[in-house]
Amino acid sequence: MTALPPSALPPALGVTRSVLGQPWHWRGAPTDGIDRDLRPDDLVTQLLMTRGCPRDAVPIYRAPTIRAFMPDPSIFRDMDRAAARLADAVERGEAVTVFGDYDVDGATSAALLIRLLAGLGLSPAAYIPDRLMEGYGPSGEALVRIAESGTRLIVTVDCGAQAFEALAMARAAGAEVIVVDHHKCSSALPEAYALVNPNRLDEDEGAAHGHLAAVGVAFLLGAALLRELRGRGHFRTRPEPRLIDLLDLVALGTVADVAALKGLNRAFVAQGLKVMAAGRNIGLTALARAARLSRAPLTHDLGFALGPRINAGGRVGRSDLGVRLLTTSDPDEAARIAAELDALNEERRAIEAEVQQAAEAAARSDDAVQIVAGAGWHPGVIGIVAGRLKERLGRPAIVIGIDEAGIGKGSGRSVAGVDLGAAVMAARDSGLLVAGGGHAMAAGLTVTADRVDSLRDFLNERLGDAVAAATASRALAIDAVVSPRGLSPSLIEALDEAGPYGMGWPAPRVATGPVRIVRADIVGSGHVRTILAGEDGARVKAVAFRAADTDLGQALLGAPADRRLWLAGRAKTDDWGTRPAAEMHIDDAAWVE
Repeated sequence: MTALPPSALPPALGVTRSVLGQPWHWRGAPTDGIDRDLRPDDLVTQLLMTRGCPRDAVPIYRAPTIRAFMPDPSIFRDMDRAAARLADAVERGEAVTVFGDYDVDGATSAALLIRLLAGLGLSPAAYIPDRLMEGYGPSGEALVRIAESGTRLIVTVDCGAQAFEALAMARAAGAEVIVVDHHKCSSALPEAYALVNPNRLDEDEGAAHGHLAAVGVAFLLGAALLRELRGRGHFRTRPEPRLIDLLDLVALGTVADVAALKGLNRAFVAQGLKVMAAGRNIGLTALARAARLSRAPLTHDLGFALGPRINAGGRVGRSDLGVRLLTTSDPDEAARIAAELDALNEERRAIEAEVQQAAEAAARSDDAVQIVAGAGWHPGVIGIVAGRLKERLGRPAIVIGIDEAGIGKGSGRSVAGVDLGAAVMAARDSGLLVAGGGHAMAAGLTVTADRVDSLRDFLNERLGDAVAAATASRALAIDAVVSPRGLSPSLIEALDEAGPYGMGWPAPRVATGPVRIVRADIVGSGHVRTILAGEDGARVKAVAFRAADTDLGQALLGAPADRRLWLAGRAKTDDWGTRPAAEMHIDDAAWVE
């Protein structure tokens, strides 16, 4: 079975226009009628193949391992040069500083290399720039200070691919810089000792791994380093660190950075969750406790519980808190930092809500790319708000916070089929931006307040056709249809077999019905909670998150007792009762005609 384009398939359940104004399409082959006797193996195979898994690769995709997906690190340009230089540092006992970005990918990348180098006998330092005072990426001043403090080898992680001036200053100060990054590169590269990045324009075989987060690239560098040391006989008289034990960091950074969960990333997350469940990292264990997780973390916990708390340090607190938490071996220190990050996360949520409200009020419905700017908007939350705005409007969004000097820091999120990172780099090259870069689905920029309108015009002109095409092809993809009684824990177990799910590997969406709304009310922050009654006599709990003021929420709240609906969403486990039950998280609804 191969995935067919939506236009080649009949509408799912005959829905050509739902409550949210979109058609429903089968993600793969059409399902005839309601499947009352799901065959788990067939369902898992269908889920895997409709997400791009080749038929002969189903076994390794169903149980992804590092061995099955790991490439030879040497396929990446500069990888062997970087590994050899780090091996020299290990054998000489040199001072090394790891310079990381302030987000989760940067924190996990830095923590991975710091823990690995510490296991090899070094005492590496960490440098995480302050978001407000220093901004994104390595500054020349910071690199020179590091060099002047006695460090001659600096490794930048999740940044550096565009740091031309900074790396030139570091070189002039006598420091050698290894860049480990995954952001888009220009045709020209900065003056680094080595630059390891699958998104270099001159990459060959390594370009197939351009979806890796920076922490994944750092893991491959770690593998190359251990191989280099092994070849030198370094471990004949000393133990070799277990790189595999650091996969919990790789899983966290990969999911939190919204990297596509295909290929090697699937193995990173699947195996990293197993390492995390073992509780080897004291900091992660403390963070899970602070997030009130009473079980081993799941994939969505990395993105919605642990990741935001690590990010909170860089957004509204101290930027180095994440790295300190992930590298500490002191349980008391881990508990203190985790509690501080949890408190900062609550502060971040309050700030985010204020900016979100203002950004939504400033949005313009006729723009292909939504660009909103406001004075004093906290730069630590603009990326989150851009993501929410993108989801709400169904098109790319950039949110810009302008400071007292008239300098705007912006963060953007895109939709499938629209390369926002390339467009931002084009705007930078045309002179509209002070700085800018990113990848297809996310970008960051610096712009003066008087150029925001020109930037809006540029991006709308450049991306208008791509956004129109993405919008025109918008449809809700349905994987399976089940009766209300078929929404059960056993169904959820079968669906989970094709995980882990995330960006590029979407969680399965099921449709159920016809149902009547027995009860509907608003709970929490605008969530619509419902009880559904099926024609098979089953009752199901369902919730539509943040939907109270949307067409979907109003349809659920105002559904007449005699009207029937199809509902589409994600089947989830409800753990609140005495035994697990299934519930639905509603994405859309359609009236049964």
